[in-house]
Amino acid sequence: MSQRNASEPDSNHCQQVISRRAFTPAAAAALVLASRQGARGAQLPPSDQLNIAGVGIGGMGQNYLKGCESQNIVALCDVDEVLAAPVFNRYPKAARYSDFRVMLEKEKTIDAVIIGTPDHAHAAVSMAAIAAGKAVYCAKPMTRTIFEARTVARAAREHKVATQMSVQSCASEGACATEEWVQSGIIGPVRAVHVWTDRPIWPQSLARPAEQEPVPAGLNWDLWLGPAPQRPYHPIYHPFNFRGWVDFGTGALGDMACHSFHVIFRALKLGPPVGVNASTTFIREGVRATRAYKSRRANFPETYPASSLVTWDFPARGDQPPVSMHWYDGGIQPPRPAELDIHTRMPEEGLYFVGDKGVLWSGFSGGPKLLADSLKRSFTPPEKTVPRTIGHYKEWIAAAKGGKPANCNFDFASLITETALLGVIAQRTGRPLIWDSEAMRITNDQAADRLVRPQYREGWTLEKA
Repeated sequence: MSQRNASEPDSNHCQQVISRRAFTPAAAAALVLASRQGARGAQLPPSDQLNIAGVGIGGMGQNYLKGCESQNIVALCDVDEVLAAPVFNRYPKAARYSDFRVMLEKEKTIDAVIIGTPDHAHAAVSMAAIAAGKAVYCAKPMTRTIFEARTVARAAREHKVATQMSVQSCASEGACATEEWVQSGIIGPVRAVHVWTDRPIWPQSLARPAEQEPVPAGLNWDLWLGPAPQRPYHPIYHPFNFRGWVDFGTGALGDMACHSFHVIFRALKLGPPVGVNASTTFIREGVRATRAYKSRRANFPETYPASSLVTWDFPARGDQPPVSMHWYDGGIQPPRPAELDIHTRMPEEGLYFVGDKGVLWSGFSGGPKLLADSLKRSFTPPEKTVPRTIGHYKEWIAAAKGGKPANCNFDFASLITETALLGVIAQRTGRPLIWDSEAMRITNDQAADRLVRPQYREGWTLEKA
C-alpha cells in the first residue's frame, strides 16, 4: 500500500490498527515483550541512530523516509513492488517486505515505523507498530474514522511510544507567529475562522466502475485492500485516486484539513466541537423552462462530493467567545474580506481569522498578515513566546530517542483528525449533527453515528495494543 508521490507539496499527509486473524493478541503481546526486552526504542541515547522501517513507501512515504535519512533505514514494506522499486533501490541494504505484519515479526531491531499507506490502512499499521513498542510517524489524516483515531491515540499513550502525524507546517515559523499574533489580541476576540483548499485534485462524486481490470504485476491487491471491503482491482483506486473513495480515503477535507486546523486549534485553544453541518454539490436534472426538473444531492455514496462547505461550532472557552470554523473545497471560497485590497486575488487555498477588531490572514510560508491599515499602524509583533522546534522530522526522531513529545504527536493529532472526520460524516449525511465528544457519539442521528466506527472486512479487527 502506498500513496503516489504526485506533484503536490510535501506538506500534504495520516492512520490506524487492524490486523489479520493470524496476527493475534498473543502475537501482539509477544512483540511488546520483545520490544521492551531487546529493542532500543525510547531508551536510545540521543547520539545513537534509530533503526527505521517504512510501510507504504512508493508514494508520499518516500518523502518521509528522506526526511529521516540521518537515521538507519533498515526495512521497507510495500504491496506494490513496481511502484516502490525506486525506493527499494534507494536503500539497498534495507530488508524488503510486502506484508507489514511479517516485517514486524521478523525485524526485531526496528525502533520506529514510518507509515505512508492510504488512509484505510493507517490504523492497522499504527496499532501493530505500537503493539511492538515502536515509535510511529504516520501520514495524515491519522486514521480514516473517529473511533480509530481515538483508539490509536490511547494505545500510543498507554505504551509511551513517540508519535508524529505528517503535518510539516506544525514546525513552521509562520504557524508559531500566527498563534502569537492571534493571542496578542490585535484583532480582538475571534468568532469565526475560514479555511479553503483547491482540492480535490483526484476524482470525486462518481459511481463505482462496472468494468473489471486485471491486477497489475507486482501488486498484492488483497494486501492493498487490507481491512477495507472486498472489491475488484481498478486503476481508479490505486495508486493515487484512493482519496476520493469512502472505503479507502477521506476526501479533500480529510486530506487537507489537518494542515490548517493545527494552527487554528492552538491559536484559539480549541477543544472538540459540539456540532457540525455541511452542504455539498447539487445535481440538476431536466429542463428548467418546462418546470420538468428537479434538484438533488449528488447520489454517489461511495465517493465524496465534488465540492462542499462545512461548518463546525465550538463552545466558549474561558473569556473567549464561541467560534464557528468554516471549510470550503472543490473551488468554493469564503467571502472576500472587505479589508483585502481590490487588486489582490484570493489565493487558491488559505486561512483567515475574523475578530471583533479585524481580520488576520495566515500564510504559513509568509507568516501572518493584518489586512486593515489601521491595525497595521498600531501593531508591534509580540515576543516569541511559542516554542520553536528543531524541525518536523528532527523533533520526532528526538522524541523517539526519549526526548519531549513531537509537536503533532497523536494526542494532538487525534483531536484535529477527529474534527476533520466529523466534518466528513456531515458531508456524507447532509444533516446537522450534534457531537458528544466525551461519549464519542453523534446524539441526534443514528445513521451518522454508525459512521464513527469502521466496518472491517472479515478476518480483520482493531486489536487493542
